[in-house]
Amino acid sequence: MKRDNHIKQIADPSIVWDIVIVGGGATGLGAAVDAASRGFKVVLLEQADFTKATSSRSTKLVHGGVRYLAQGDVGLVIEALRERGLMRKNAPHLVKDQRFIIGNYKWWEKPFYTIGLTIYDILAGKRGLGRSLPMSKKSVIKEIPQIEGNNLRGGVVYHDGQFDDSRMAINLLQTAAEQGATLANYIKVTNLTKNDKGDISGVTVFDEVGKENYTLKAKAVINATGIFVDDLMKMDSAEKDNIVRPSQGVHLVVDSSFLGGDTAIMVPKTSDGRVMFGVPWHGKVVLGTTDTPLKEFVLEPKALEEEIEFILKTAGQYLAKQPKREDVLSVFAGLRPLAAPKKGADGQKTKEISRSHKVVISESGLITITGGKWTTYRDMAEDVVNKAIEIGNLPKRECKTRLLRIHGYKENVDRSNFNYVYGSDFEKIKKLEQDQPELAEKLHERCDYTASEVVWAVRKEMALTVEDVLARRLRALFLDARAAIDMAPKVATIMAGEMGKNEEWEKEQTKEFVTLAQNYLLVPYKPQ
Repeated sequence: MKRDNHIKQIADPSIVWDIVIVGGGATGLGAAVDAASRGFKVVLLEQADFTKATSSRSTKLVHGGVRYLAQGDVGLVIEALRERGLMRKNAPHLVKDQRFIIGNYKWWEKPFYTIGLTIYDILAGKRGLGRSLPMSKKSVIKEIPQIEGNNLRGGVVYHDGQFDDSRMAINLLQTAAEQGATLANYIKVTNLTKNDKGDISGVTVFDEVGKENYTLKAKAVINATGIFVDDLMKMDSAEKDNIVRPSQGVHLVVDSSFLGGDTAIMVPKTSDGRVMFGVPWHGKVVLGTTDTPLKEFVLEPKALEEEIEFILKTAGQYLAKQPKREDVLSVFAGLRPLAAPKKGADGQKTKEISRSHKVVISESGLITITGGKWTTYRDMAEDVVNKAIEIGNLPKRECKTRLLRIHGYKENVDRSNFNYVYGSDFEKIKKLEQDQPELAEKLHERCDYTASEVVWAVRKEMALTVEDVLARRLRALFLDARAAIDMAPKVATIMAGEMGKNEEWEKEQTKEFVTLAQNYLLVPYKPQ
């Protein structure tokens, strides 16, 4: 997991890669694991940090999609429920069973949702996580003490999966590397190369760290850049119409007291027609999400005022205590790359666009994968690698990822502390603390994180910046942005020691992170 070693491979002009994957989100990392485990020579290139964009900003659910069932997209639900089972089987340290309750406030809701969710269970088959059952009002309040009790008639409980998206991605990164893949963050594809026939023959890239340009030869190139797929497709053919359009989803993170228990709440139909969740996550509660059509894709999207107000207002209708702006510990926005509507179609109804994935092959052989969701990442990877084998005339080899354990695999982890996300690696982190007792020091009084986890992120998880550590390795920015701001100088100092950086680097990194973190707060905060 030393980035320099991977860059040496990328810089070697004699290598002809079987597959070049562009994009280090869920889809790209999944494809790297799939291709490498089949024995192909594969390299993955990410322009920023792994999961910097959409894949770190989900609702943290591994789910079949109850609302897709309501829309009649049974095929997608069956696929997602199957993949949910495989994710839980292959990464049990990260994926867990989560109980959800739909509170019933009208007489017809209990039988209606009980029947619908029973169908959901049947579709899951032997990979189901638990039975959906009707509940009394008393039982609902016992599980979710802070649910709005006025006019509550009871509820329906069902089961889905819950996980940590970026941590899953880091483990996929490590799995891909173990299988022989070459991977690097902060390396941007600047162009596609073509042979005399006009077919894709590789890519040119710029290493943002080493400030070097490289040309990579490839038999197949996969465009798995998520919200940026159109940018790469336009490198292939400037006249291409956009195939995706942005829809923004926003989440607010509040204290666990707003639910009062470990069970999640699900609102099947809000005023804008979307589903809303209140999901326990790392000792906090994630409230969301919205579905707002936007015009452009950016790496660091910002929540709109109307989205924030919508979530606060809707949560207040279903919780006894309405969350206020000052209660929000962090707000994060993510952009979904949805299929662009056909000309003349209503482009506003993004919630009705299917989340099924699609593989598109250009005339020159560029393989683009769009759509899908975190839960189906493995299936998407299998599909796109199969297509790369065909396009690149590679030897046919069977997919191995259905039974492939993800790095960190460990059953029955103790989820009372954030460190469960490391799975089998946690003992190695504890060994760091035994060897250097000062690394056992906590980074913040409100958080469990220790200095050893920062060292681990740099040495074993390819973290290069303070943001990489606090946003996507430790998740502090997403859980408590104020605490993350307070931690930034200490994290910068630890990283500088590990990476051989000077005091100026520390100050610059801290300043950049604090500026970024203000966008995750509704009330400005000055570091302590």
